[in-house]
Amino acid sequence: MDALTLISQDHSNLWRLATTVDQVASEIECGAPVEQPFFNAVFDYIEQFVDRSHHPKEDDYLFRLLRLRSSDAAAILDSLQVEHRDGPDKLTSLRAHVAQASLGQLSGSQLAVELRNYTTGLKTHIRTEEKSVLPLARSVFQEADWAEINQAFLDNDDPLFGDKAKEEFRQLFHRIVSLAPESVGLGGSSGGTLQPLPDRSKAEVQLQVQGMESCYGRIKALKGISITVHRGETVALVGANGAGKTTFLRTLSGVQPMSAGSIHFKGKDISKLRSDQRMRCGICQSPEGRQVFGPLSIEDNLRLGAYTQPRDQVEDDMEKIFTMFPILKEKRALPAGTLSGGQQQMLAIGRALMGRPSLLLLDEPSMGLAPLLVEEVFNVIKMLKSKGMTILLVEQNAFAALAIADRGYVLETGTVTLTGTGQELISNEQVRAAYLGM
Repeated sequence: MDALTLISQDHSNLWRLATTVDQVASEIECGAPVEQPFFNAVFDYIEQFVDRSHHPKEDDYLFRLLRLRSSDAAAILDSLQVEHRDGPDKLTSLRAHVAQASLGQLSGSQLAVELRNYTTGLKTHIRTEEKSVLPLARSVFQEADWAEINQAFLDNDDPLFGDKAKEEFRQLFHRIVSLAPESVGLGGSSGGTLQPLPDRSKAEVQLQVQGMESCYGRIKALKGISITVHRGETVALVGANGAGKTTFLRTLSGVQPMSAGSIHFKGKDISKLRSDQRMRCGICQSPEGRQVFGPLSIEDNLRLGAYTQPRDQVEDDMEKIFTMFPILKEKRALPAGTLSGGQQQMLAIGRALMGRPSLLLLDEPSMGLAPLLVEEVFNVIKMLKSKGMTILLVEQNAFAALAIADRGYVLETGTVTLTGTGQELISNEQVRAAYLGM
């Protein structure tokens, strides 16, 4: 992954954030209350991430090198750098407007105008960089330029842009989603903290599937699939609808019969084990469509996820889930069926984590969610991945899944047609055309 790809990913996150603020502005205009903690979380993220890290990296490397290589660069970059310089002052002014509105000193319609003015400027800035700056860089940068900018952006020890900083940004984004209104986020009153999981090293093969076949009546849905997952890896399965991705996870979990092949987990053949026995081995699934137990309380849903675990650890594990997703604690006594789609997805993931999985199966976790929540789902997956959890991810958003995956498999009509690292598959022209819309 090169520096320009990282910049584009940052732009995608910021665009989602701007779109979310626009939606909340429309709700405020229609009489919704001004939730100052949510806006403070948004502004903190922009202040810490954009103004402290993203813009300085662009100014010091991308923009500087472009001015050296192209005489056309100045006309584009001068105004962009003025916007970088003025960004903190605009943010300070917007914070003041939100504070005034929360005290009734500014009308909701006036605040909505100020918010939209800010997001329009942010989107215009992003669009200019994507359509003019990044293509120019790709056309004029020399080998030495690429080496310098990539080293800067990929330096994991960089105090402003390295692993520690990225973890801080994930925490800030998590707080935004937790506090955002239910229409776009989780609708909580507290931000929460992503809890680290026990560190596990990547080494031995965790899962080995050989020649898996499965049928629905006379229709063969899986046709000899073979995959390998190492301990601590995140492996993505991508493919079109009907390719067999969900069937593969269901067969792996034991809820769909396997007609041929073998499954070895932690070196043990589990091919003939029932689904509940596979869960006791450490395979836990968050299913497609959430499938929470609607009439049961949130707390009882989580307890069901831990039914194979010792009782004396259940309360502590539940508190970790509540810390990660505080909205679940706030609504713990309510029926799960009353939750929004995003809240149900967090409950489904939390329920799977209550089983203390050695292998976490995630089936279409972002399906049907608002853009801010889609990013939050991948935020959670990144956190789990960073702490060494072994994850098998089936996801309709192929680009996002492959971007965080160590390796990926492409399925077509029940057969593996391509495999490679996540970045290799993203760069594959066949995959880009078929699944990434590129």
